[in-house]
Amino acid sequence: MPNTNQPIESAPSSSATRSAFIALIGRPNVGKSSLLNAMVGRKVAIVSDKPQTTRNRIMGVLTRGETQLVFLDTPGAHRPRTRLGDFMVKSIGEAVSGVDAAALVVEPALGAVREEEKELLAQCRKSRLPVVLVINKIDTLEEKSKILPVIEKWRQEFDFAAILPVSALTGDGVEDVVGELAKFTFESPHFFPDDMVSDQPERVVAAELIREKMLLLLRDEVPHGVAVVIENSNERETENGPILDLDAYIYCERESHKGIIIGKRGAMLKEIATQARQEMEALFGARVNLQCWVKVKEDWRNRQGLLGSFGYKL
Repeated sequence: MPNTNQPIESAPSSSATRSAFIALIGRPNVGKSSLLNAMVGRKVAIVSDKPQTTRNRIMGVLTRGETQLVFLDTPGAHRPRTRLGDFMVKSIGEAVSGVDAAALVVEPALGAVREEEKELLAQCRKSRLPVVLVINKIDTLEEKSKILPVIEKWRQEFDFAAILPVSALTGDGVEDVVGELAKFTFESPHFFPDDMVSDQPERVVAAELIREKMLLLLRDEVPHGVAVVIENSNERETENGPILDLDAYIYCERESHKGIIIGKRGAMLKEIATQARQEMEALFGARVNLQCWVKVKEDWRNRQGLLGSFGYKL
């Protein structure tokens, strides 16, 4: 689906094409992926209400007229406890070191600034990276005036290029974020085709959608120990249109977790696959034949060889 061709009003006026790379950073579960999806205009990153939903660095592309913004959605900043956690934290540092600006996404809370956020700002300060503060989830505030002391708290923490209250859920303020970030574009060719919205291969998107449904449907401790890999992908033509055949392997760390994922008489696995398949068909524009299997790989989050084979390469 091509991006909308609305002009980005805050972008510098020029007949030449302009581009910028923007890192979306912040703690887990503050809504970075939801903001990315809202800015791009379609789903390119999975979302859930559980921390550390995003594991890989995900790229989203927004092109409007002569201006192209390339967003890098990073995992939530946290203290790693596994090698998978090390991979996630490393990907944040790599993203911050190679972009033109960053958007720090936070919640509208009055408490002290978290240590993880302080460290992210320290990285940006060291790299002399301009930062836009995005205070997400303002739809959760009963009184909008309560945002004012939150803004003041953050203003004392860092010299932000702008501070913008938004709701990625309702879309309130999202266009303001796009316009502000467009100010960091520079004259250059577009790095990606104008109709491209993400660099995620189809099989990676499919695997992530399965993991998203597991995050939504399963108990907290189970999906964090799960990896999903599409082992086989094949598109075939039929009289009724194309069908995409996908073989998905779900890897968990314990036999007890395998039983929970499969569920009584396979009911849970069937529900996970059904919900994932329905969303795949909407995204891919084709019917999907999805087959899922569950395997146990004990302590895979700390096994370097398995991490690499599952797509998490340190």
